[in-house]
Amino acid sequence: MGIKIGANIGTKNLVITALLIALSFVGSNIRVFGSIAFDSLPGFLAALLLGPVNGAAIGFLGHLFTALVSGFPLTVPIHMVIAASMAITMLGFGFVHKALKNVVSWVNNLIITGIVGIVMNGPVSLAFSAGAMAFIVGREAAFGLLVLLPPLVLASVANVILSIVLFKTLEKEAKKIL
Repeated sequence: MGIKIGANIGTKNLVITALLIALSFVGSNIRVFGSIAFDSLPGFLAALLLGPVNGAAIGFLGHLFTALVSGFPLTVPIHMVIAASMAITMLGFGFVHKALKNVVSWVNNLIITGIVGIVMNGPVSLAFSAGAMAFIVGREAAFGLLVLLPPLVLASVANVILSIVLFKTLEKEAKKIL
């Protein structure tokens, strides 16, 4: 049974969340194109397996680990905005998956959910970051972030696809454990 902490968080759920946070830190060290990393993979996976809130927590902390390992290259306030957008991305990703679960086939669910995750993690997140940077540093610096769009979208695609593959691989076993 396990000890219940809060409304939905049991001991197993808490341990798995902590493990995924640790894997997010490991993913922050697997970098593509400089500071873009596989820190969001565990957040996407958690949003599917454990729910949107767990995914959001992991997405938020995962980005902060990546920023910390990178030395906060865009300043701490900008990285806080990015971490918040990661949390919002995981919430959206997880809620779309839940909302479509009994409405469309599992394949269509994961395709639609995946597209939502990629768009939110790529262009939408970058727009929030650029807006924050324009406010804090200036418009010219914010436009410099646009160069990150192609590699960010590619990294988003990789993170989302790998999370979906892992989800489908682990789904039946996770239901037994959780």
